[in-house]
Amino acid sequence: MSGLSDHAKGLLITAAGVLAITPDSLLVRLVDTDVWTLVFWRGLLMAFGIGVGLLLVHRGETWARCRAVGANGLLITALFTATTVFFVTALDRTTVANTLIIVSSAPLFAALFSRLFLAEAVPLRTWMAILATLGGIAILVSGSLGQGTLEGDLAALAATIGLAGSFTAMRRGRAVSMVPATALSGVTSAALAVLVGTLLGGAPAALAPEAWTPLLLMGLLVLPVSTALITLGPRYIPAAEVGLLMPLETVLGPLWVWLALGEEPGPRALLGGTVVVVTLMLHAIAGLRAARAAGAPA
Repeated sequence: MSGLSDHAKGLLITAAGVLAITPDSLLVRLVDTDVWTLVFWRGLLMAFGIGVGLLLVHRGETWARCRAVGANGLLITALFTATTVFFVTALDRTTVANTLIIVSSAPLFAALFSRLFLAEAVPLRTWMAILATLGGIAILVSGSLGQGTLEGDLAALAATIGLAGSFTAMRRGRAVSMVPATALSGVTSAALAVLVGTLLGGAPAALAPEAWTPLLLMGLLVLPVSTALITLGPRYIPAAEVGLLMPLETVLGPLWVWLALGEEPGPRALLGGTVVVVTLMLHAIAGLRAARAAGAPA
């Protein structure tokens, strides 16, 4: 990737991260347990997976890399912890379709936060792509909206704001890799789950044997790989563009459910998914052309 521009690197890294996380909603559904037990194991296993990856990559410099995240890293840890808790709560209290369409509004919040806190201009093409993407996702889930609860929808909105805020904070601290902060967020999520679970008198509860396969796949592979890549994305492209790639999960997530559980996405999903994918492709091409015009290598 040495011959690519920063913009191209950012697009490739972030897109790979989003593709890696697309099975997440399916795996959450396959782990049949309460919210706080899932948050506990999800956080603990993710922290372990990312921690092992950091040790393999950085070896003796791992602790120095962890300390380098500073106060901004602690902010990202807090935002990621909140996002995890609210996302899992949303999937438990409302439909997957409601959750994913609400989370797909993250680019709007990321663009707003970047403008307010980073004074980063958001290109007109990005605003247009955001609106087109939201339109495609609205088509995708138009037959499913209104089936969830208000509590779950509000939890999904809180997860969206936390996700957009974390993208903005990563962009602000792009000189330093914030991957260690995401590992720490796994630890804090697990600790919070133990605290709240203890107060509620039950979590973390014992898991059924069949729950361990999707849980281990989620915690040791899907989340560490996707989180690390998505965390690296804002080092190269604006937070709004990172957020703009996240709706791929909304399109591809239901396909995993279709393949695994036989739930057909239907014509609305196919039409909406086409709109989203074409929009993201056109936006990526426009961004690469703009980078070339500015004199950056392709």
